[in-house]
Amino acid sequence: MNSRAIEVMVGVFMLLFFGAIFVLATKISNLTSFSSSEGYTLVAKFENVGGLKPRASVAASGVKVGEVTKITYDAETFEASVSLSIDEKFSDTFPTDTTASIYTAGLLGEQYIGLDPGAEIDMLQNTDEITLTQSAIVLERLIGQVLFSRSGGS
Repeated sequence: MNSRAIEVMVGVFMLLFFGAIFVLATKISNLTSFSSSEGYTLVAKFENVGGLKPRASVAASGVKVGEVTKITYDAETFEASVSLSIDEKFSDTFPTDTTASIYTAGLLGEQYIGLDPGAEIDMLQNTDEITLTQSAIVLERLIGQVLFSRSGGS
């Protein structure tokens, strides 16, 4: 095999390598989840959102039903206000007593919001607020509580 053919093969291999790295980076950063369908917006307030970011998934029973569109700080309630865009095909799916929790998935610690539907008859509508929420678990706070309880609180 001549030197020119080896150089071409190495070049093709490098292009494939960089293409694979690009695809992996877009998957990890959630850039491939642009939502083209219209939906409705729900709001949930959390004491601590941890590492939750815009474009994070919103799932119910493991099925993606939407994504986080905006995270802001509410100076009146001292909580993080999270706007969720729910796909239109899931309208009239979530009762008013639905619970929103922040979970961690995967090895890289990607956080997402899990919705657990309740049993109410009335359904959440556009711009409604999910009142039952569970914040992200902060590992440092959890370790501090364990150490404090072991030391006898002194």
